[in-house]
Amino acid sequence: MIRKYLIFFIIIFFFLNSNSFLKAQENIAFIDLNLVFDNSQAGKKINKEVKDKRQKNNDEFKKFKEKIDTERNKLSAQKNVLAKEEFNKKVIELENNVKKINLSVKKKNDDLAKFQIAARSEFFKNLIPILEEYSKNNEISIILKKEDILIGKTSLDISKNILDLFDKKVKKLSIN
Repeated sequence: MIRKYLIFFIIIFFFLNSNSFLKAQENIAFIDLNLVFDNSQAGKKINKEVKDKRQKNNDEFKKFKEKIDTERNKLSAQKNVLAKEEFNKKVIELENNVKKINLSVKKKNDDLAKFQIAARSEFFKNLIPILEEYSKNNEISIILKKEDILIGKTSLDISKNILDLFDKKVKKLSIN
């Protein structure tokens, strides 16, 4: 008789534990943050702005490079005509111009990198409250980044839902 109760108790214990384990699985979701950033209206604007700035920087760099190449060729052609001191003076002047241009290019690339970091930071600042509200409304205990998941059910992917919510709530990211 005790044996029957013990077996019955063990079966119920495992049933209750397995049921709570299944519930815990339902409360987990994952999100592809890159998909949300790249496909949201605000993210598209930021990506376009970054692309335009990068293109502008590249165009300026090409102009500077062509100008330096032209000056270098001109200087090489004048090597035998100019006095040695005059030639060395112009070489040093050209090298100083190259250094200034390299510093300018580096500064612009650094500014672009800072802008991208600030944009991502602003994006996450706006995304967190949306994720919190979504998880509360849908009783989700944990939201993981898709990049950190090896395998998962596609039904647990909430990226599209969050993308829709993000587009409704955030029209533009303000980056300083």
